[in-house]
Amino acid sequence: MTVMRPTEAMKKHPRLKSDYSIQTVSNALRLLEAFSEDDELGVSELSRRLGLHKNNVFRLLATLEERGYIEQSASSDRYWLGVRCLELGRSYARGRTLLSSARAVLEDLTEQTGESSHLGVLRGFEVVHLDGESPRHLVATVSRVGMRLPAHCTALGKVLLGCSADSVREGFDGNVVRSPGLEKRTEKTIVDRDKFFEHLRGVGVQGFGVDLEECEAGLCCVAAPIFDHEGQVLAALSVSGPAYRVSEDRLLGEFRSQLVDATNRISATLGHPG
Repeated sequence: MTVMRPTEAMKKHPRLKSDYSIQTVSNALRLLEAFSEDDELGVSELSRRLGLHKNNVFRLLATLEERGYIEQSASSDRYWLGVRCLELGRSYARGRTLLSSARAVLEDLTEQTGESSHLGVLRGFEVVHLDGESPRHLVATVSRVGMRLPAHCTALGKVLLGCSADSVREGFDGNVVRSPGLEKRTEKTIVDRDKFFEHLRGVGVQGFGVDLEECEAGLCCVAAPIFDHEGQVLAALSVSGPAYRVSEDRLLGEFRSQLVDATNRISATLGHPG
């Protein structure tokens, strides 16, 4: 009788990666992710959010604190992310061509325009802000690095949808537009399906998108796409500022020109022929 080795059995009956997941590690990562929207959290709050017993949460916190991923306030006994998380984030940035290529360009763009600039990608039909640069103005767009925003009412989102392949828009239509529908963030947000996709067609033809107080009242923005070596939309870059200082004429004029130059620079470093 031939004895089949485990490795051969695995090849004949491959298992899903989820079958190999370790619950304790998964819970530790869920705990860290709970801090994505809150700066500080206590044991009781974490226990409720994660659906874990307080003793389990405390043990996870103690382990992560020992490794530098979590820190505890001496005055409130609440917890926040530790410096090790920042160090890992910086390592991630160093290892990603997009982020490393965009960093200097973001700085230059903010210096030229005097307004905030952001780098964003589409994840799960939302815009995730990967990096950004803020100007020295007392009144400026708050840094959105790490934040997620709806794609339909942001300049970044419109570009990531309008300049991408048809399949991306079809997926957005089926998963967002038809159900649950487009959220009305301000009085200027486009929520009608036909008008929205007509608007996206214009974005695709023009090669840039604008947000005129559609996501937040008083905030205006213009964005343009970044292409990879295959000519596919990889990310987008934006310039934004308060409406009283950033008029539509400025967005469509000097800002758009400076923005397109900036995205062309990044695309070139990624191998896009232009």
